[in-house]
Amino acid sequence: MPPRMNNPSLVVPDALQPLLDLTKVIGKVGVPQRTLDLIRLRVSQINGRVYTIPDDLGQAAEADARLPQVAEWREATCFTPAERAALALAEDATELSGREDAVPDEVWQDAAGHYTEEELASLVIHIGLVNCWNRINVATRQVPAAWR
Repeated sequence: MPPRMNNPSLVVPDALQPLLDLTKVIGKVGVPQRTLDLIRLRVSQINGRVYTIPDDLGQAAEADARLPQVAEWREATCFTPAERAALALAEDATELSGREDAVPDEVWQDAAGHYTEEELASLVIHIGLVNCWNRINVATRQVPAAWR
């Protein structure tokens, strides 16, 4: 399907740069880039944006052979406890529908046990930002990376 419109982050004056800047800020906090890549992939899978994997994570996939196992991370043994906590947080913070307390205390506490407050805040912002990009792209039928 063709895009419904140009990417909204390009249509709205000055919208793109703050989103890109936020990505840079998140990357400076101390959460490993590989963990951020795992989260981006898992959130995108949940949101039905699996086809963004080659464009967005191609280089990361070369560096991290675990990426194909992200959808089955609960059964896979190749993820660290910290990565597992981040993936659980990402799933619960993305799948909000039908749950009064979408992120259970045990999921939050597990993540808090692996990350500092600043890192945890960075994870939450990263999850929200990936969801933001996914929703922008789904609503407007963006072709991955075509607008760059």
